[in-house]
Amino acid sequence: MNGISPISGIGSATAATAPTFAAARTPHAGGTSFSEMLHSVAQQSATLDANATRAVTGLLSGDGTDVHQAMIATQKAEIAFEMALQVRNRAVSAYQQMMQMQF
Repeated sequence: MNGISPISGIGSATAATAPTFAAARTPHAGGTSFSEMLHSVAQQSATLDANATRAVTGLLSGDGTDVHQAMIATQKAEIAFEMALQVRNRAVSAYQQMMQMQF
């Protein structure tokens, strides 16, 4: 095992290598921030919901929309909404746990 380096102890960490709050707010090279990711998920969810609404409206009005296409669009919108709801629930739970911490 030549390529594996040994694990360093906790005492070897210095203040220069410890992450700071300001560093946590800026995105890493090539990455996106958490708020940008949440905004993107919300936009995608809204787009899928609009597509599902358009497909169901087209199905009901007889514009040639296939039943299968309408069902698939509806399921995609439902899954996106459920994911957004679970992310919100986890964020609220994390916030509540942080508020209960005692220093």
